[in-house]
Amino acid sequence: MSASRMALAMVAGSAVTMSALPVLAAAQAPVETVYGAVKGVTADGVESFKGIRFAAPPLGELRWRAPQPAPKWSGVKLADTFGNDCMQTPFGGDAAPLGAKPAEDCLYVNVWRPAGATKSAKLPVIFWIYGGGFVNGGSSPSVYDGSSFARKGVIMVSANYRLGRFGFFGFPQLTKDNKDNGLLGNYGYMDQIAALKWVKANIAAFGGDPDNVTIFGESAGGGSVHTLMTSTQSQGLFARAIVQSGGGRGNLMGNRTLSEDKPGLPSAETLGVNFARRKGIQGTGPEALAALRSLTAEDVNDGLGMMTMSQATQTYGGPMVDGVIVSDSPQAVYEAGRQAKVPFMIGAVTADIGFGFAPSKDAAFAAFGPLADKARAAYDPDGSKSLQQVNTEIAMDKTMVEPSRFVAATLAAQGLPAYEFRFGYVAESMKAEWKTGTPHATEIPYVMNTVKAKYGDKLTAADAKIADQTNSYWANFAKTGNPNGPGLPHWPAYDAAKDELMLFTAEGVPVSQVDPWKARMEVTAAAASLPPAPPPPTRTADGHFGSKVSPLGDMLDDAAAKAVLSKHIPDVVNSPQIGMARGLTLLALQAYIPSLTDALLAKIDGDLAALPAKK
Repeated sequence: MSASRMALAMVAGSAVTMSALPVLAAAQAPVETVYGAVKGVTADGVESFKGIRFAAPPLGELRWRAPQPAPKWSGVKLADTFGNDCMQTPFGGDAAPLGAKPAEDCLYVNVWRPAGATKSAKLPVIFWIYGGGFVNGGSSPSVYDGSSFARKGVIMVSANYRLGRFGFFGFPQLTKDNKDNGLLGNYGYMDQIAALKWVKANIAAFGGDPDNVTIFGESAGGGSVHTLMTSTQSQGLFARAIVQSGGGRGNLMGNRTLSEDKPGLPSAETLGVNFARRKGIQGTGPEALAALRSLTAEDVNDGLGMMTMSQATQTYGGPMVDGVIVSDSPQAVYEAGRQAKVPFMIGAVTADIGFGFAPSKDAAFAAFGPLADKARAAYDPDGSKSLQQVNTEIAMDKTMVEPSRFVAATLAAQGLPAYEFRFGYVAESMKAEWKTGTPHATEIPYVMNTVKAKYGDKLTAADAKIADQTNSYWANFAKTGNPNGPGLPHWPAYDAAKDELMLFTAEGVPVSQVDPWKARMEVTAAAASLPPAPPPPTRTADGHFGSKVSPLGDMLDDAAAKAVLSKHIPDVVNSPQIGMARGLTLLALQAYIPSLTDALLAKIDGDLAALPAKK
């Protein structure tokens, strides 16, 4: 792999080292679920049950339907293997690579409980929702193992939910048929709700308390927690909630609607019709829907994943405002106090996801409007930061970090227990590589205490200690709604007057303190109420593509510009990871690809300037 391709792969995440699996032994007795009996396996004090159906396979006529009841079975099923993860195109460098094959038949749950737990135990339950941009992810990765929670007296449940066009899809005939009483479009969210209903109906048989369920998720999973917190369809299914890097102001994937086209934002139905045409299917009626349902799973997926989703914006748009599950933005619901009234924990990481494209630092701060000077003072007071660093910090604060503070403050003001965190620890083996902080999603092995699966023989005692502490905070919150417990540094509930959070420091010590990014948070919060800034220019003043202003994807979609790039940087153009970089300018990519020198960019700009201008 070329250096450029390796760098692009790094943008997507980090490889996971698989640990050896423990020897498993059959569990003592089966557990009766509403659909049939299951038998787990026991290892190291934990009994696990994997691959239990919670809904019917969403195949054939059930493709793009709300989840239906699973078929009942007789006898006892050995639940020793993960079911299929949901259909997707996996990508290299995933921080949580799948451990099961993707397929359309994928609606399964998994349970980890303390070995020997009885039906009368009434143990707290924690329910995991994975991330992956709503196009990737699953419950099978080794870093999502629930054993550590089980050893601390908490039953962990994870569940699959449909992704991509299987999970989030609109089509006029689906809306006309309306076979599930208004449940349309957001099938992945419906799966999450159905899995929580399965927990409500079945977890007592495993020794869990159905009235003490904590939902938690990261990235798209964190955004899903906001959806569950603010939806009328999921109330009463959980008692506490945790969001890791899931935003909290706007809907994570935007305000696209099911049926109504908006300027620059076509509806999910329009995207569905576009996709049908891409597959040679004309019309919008019953015959067209039947033809769509007759497509193979591979045809429906059509290569969709994190690496390619930015190339599929005319045929896929992710979750939508459907009017039933999602009716408004999280911010609007939280500010109105219409969300679930439960204890809440929320936070982000110190090098979280965020892509900024301002062509200069002046332009980056100008986006704050009348607060430009305050933004400069907060982000770059001495002018020493690079443009890429300024862009990234502003973008991650706006997307993930400040919304966490906003939600904690809003719920605390309503008298609800709220706790904010910021995770800044980096494994000792990665400190030389991850110099700016903790990358998006890399806190998960600490939350789950699966760092051995992640780092293998590179794991240090310091890594293991902070993982155990982090996992203990999460387990304590699942038990009581308060993360504090014996032997742990105190974590205060959020109080806007004090603005304290729990910082998991780079040194491996959890410390409660006043937000060290307070100035950044305050100017970002103040700017959130301003009218949206106009988008930055994507062409030079005289109408040409340029390395400092044009997103890479725009140039790749133009044959002449792509020819210029292919001449100078063929390894970048031909990289299988290029989809993750389509929104970045070549200037921004310099931070990841050192070969993109200023001299090389000048040569590229010279050739781009020779192309016909477009005003």
